[in-house]
Amino acid sequence: MKSGRIIILAVMLIAVLALAGTASAQTTEDDRLIHVSGTGKVTTDPDVVKITIAVETENTDAVKAQQENAERMTKTVSSLKALGLTDDEISTAGYNIYSYTTGSDSPFGKDKKIYKVTNTVLVDTNKIDLAGDIIDASVMNGANRINSIYFTLSDEKSQSLRSQAITAAVEQAKLDADAVSAALGVTISGVKSVNVGSSYTPYSYSNSMDYAVMEKAAGGMAVPTPVQPDTVDVTASVSIDYLIM
Repeated sequence: MKSGRIIILAVMLIAVLALAGTASAQTTEDDRLIHVSGTGKVTTDPDVVKITIAVETENTDAVKAQQENAERMTKTVSSLKALGLTDDEISTAGYNIYSYTTGSDSPFGKDKKIYKVTNTVLVDTNKIDLAGDIIDASVMNGANRINSIYFTLSDEKSQSLRSQAITAAVEQAKLDADAVSAALGVTISGVKSVNVGSSYTPYSYSNSMDYAVMEKAAGGMAVPTPVQPDTVDVTASVSIDYLIM
């Protein structure tokens, strides 16, 4: 019976020691801290271009407006596929039919009910060298609006560069913490917490925006649309609480 009590006491002692060890490893509200933040940035060339292309048609007959639009968009999409784009790179971004009444300056005459049809597609491709050709082919084959063109990064490239940006942000935060601790005459003993903020990859817009007008050169050839993508930045931020003593 006595030996049984000794075993129980030994087990209880081990449990107490284990709890004491766990508590000593945790930080408390009385910890002395240095709170710093850091931002990292990686600049790179874009590898994705997104272009929204639209066909707009108008007619006093809704069916004629719709049919003309369908024919022109079909021709436009076919020209894009002829450049090497696939169905996965071309998708419908919007389709709209509405009517309005004309004013006195309308070519249809005053007080006419006009039906307007707008069909918009999005080209989303990594073939960024084809950006100018995509615009030219679209306008020459029926499209009469280029709503937007911008360059960005693929998910794979963005994630890879985000890791680099986070590393740069941590390095900046550590340099600031070292400078503060040296100025205060304290020593960094560890890290209490780290918070990684969201990253941001902005879009790079083309410098040339007048896409709908296809000027003709003296020889009768269409002038290629110039498109010059700029670089984009991937940024990330961190906030770190360093323990000091």
